[in-house]
Amino acid sequence: MSLNSTPSADRVHIGFFGMRNAGKSSVVNAVTGQSLSIVSEQKGTTTDPVYKAMELLPLGPVMIIDTPGMDDSGELGEMRIKKAKQVLNKTDIAVLVVDAQIGLSTVDKELISIFKEKNIPYITVYNKSDLVQNHDKQDTTAMYASAASGDGIHALKEAIARLTPASSNSKIVSDLIHPSDFILLVVPIDSAAPKGRLILPQQQTIRDILEANATAIVVKENELKNTLERLGEKPYMVITDSQVFKTVAAITPDDILLTSFSILMARYKGLLDTAVDGVTAIDRLKDGDTVLIAEGCTHHRQCNDIGSVKIPMLLKKYTGKELNIKLTSGVEFPDDLAQYSLVIHCGGCMLNEREVKYRMKCAVDQNVPITNYGTAIAYMNGILKRSLEIFPPLHDKIKT
Repeated sequence: MSLNSTPSADRVHIGFFGMRNAGKSSVVNAVTGQSLSIVSEQKGTTTDPVYKAMELLPLGPVMIIDTPGMDDSGELGEMRIKKAKQVLNKTDIAVLVVDAQIGLSTVDKELISIFKEKNIPYITVYNKSDLVQNHDKQDTTAMYASAASGDGIHALKEAIARLTPASSNSKIVSDLIHPSDFILLVVPIDSAAPKGRLILPQQQTIRDILEANATAIVVKENELKNTLERLGEKPYMVITDSQVFKTVAAITPDDILLTSFSILMARYKGLLDTAVDGVTAIDRLKDGDTVLIAEGCTHHRQCNDIGSVKIPMLLKKYTGKELNIKLTSGVEFPDDLAQYSLVIHCGGCMLNEREVKYRMKCAVDQNVPITNYGTAIAYMNGILKRSLEIFPPLHDKIKT
């Protein structure tokens, strides 16, 4: 990935929903000006959510999501509907596509209720409006368009743009540093990452540092000590991969700020406060308790994988308890968390902020503590308080 490209997780996610044959895919193609989705008169042509990262004027970088019909039938249809509903958890703007010849169905009304419940800004657009008379256009709060003729499509794009959520202006680290600061980044060469690339949080952090007019110096963990000794100026901060947190903390002098990519990413996604509150639940774990380790992406697990191997080993060593470890990845985050005593989530770099906050809300609403990789690893290594020194209110919550 180029440092100049917008990660999928940072794009506005626009989901298109509705009944089969309402013309969702046709509207998607008309809005984007591309043949992103297969179009057919046969019901149920879209069988899985279709994702496309693109630039869409006047919005800018977006993620377009075309979903299966919400009235699909049969066992396979129910699975498709489940996939479509999972998309709602990451949708920043919803477009409900209704067949203008049929009008709002019960399914459409249920979708509107879900949009409102989840606080998702939405637009209802009656497609195939060229096939109905003006006096049939009863819904004055909706838009009318025709994917076939192109009528109303430009107005629909403008309406979507107006619903685009204002940028939170959240930063990964640039608001914590100063121009000309030296920031030392400790980056192990992760065998799980694609060859020749840094993983996404590291790329984003480097970009954020450069945009703050500071200097990023990147080293592997075995070069940290030598680099600190050779630098003519003390770095303002050391940011490390969580997997070598303990090693880096032992080498980094106490008068240098220290944190991790994972902790910074948790703040960026809106999870850090809750993660710090939830991490002490590790001390209350008992034999037989079940811990969910959740990752936002899917990747080939290596023999020393952080989620499936390193964190479970650290939990067992720290607690001395026999725990049941459950793993989920990608979109497969359970709605019902009743069986879990703790959720430990990854940094969420591949998830947009809305989905991270949805998962957090699921846990909070069910009184299940939730934390994240970097926070948990720092806590179990006795260095969380130091790692939160740059966030005084959170730092003060931790006793040691």
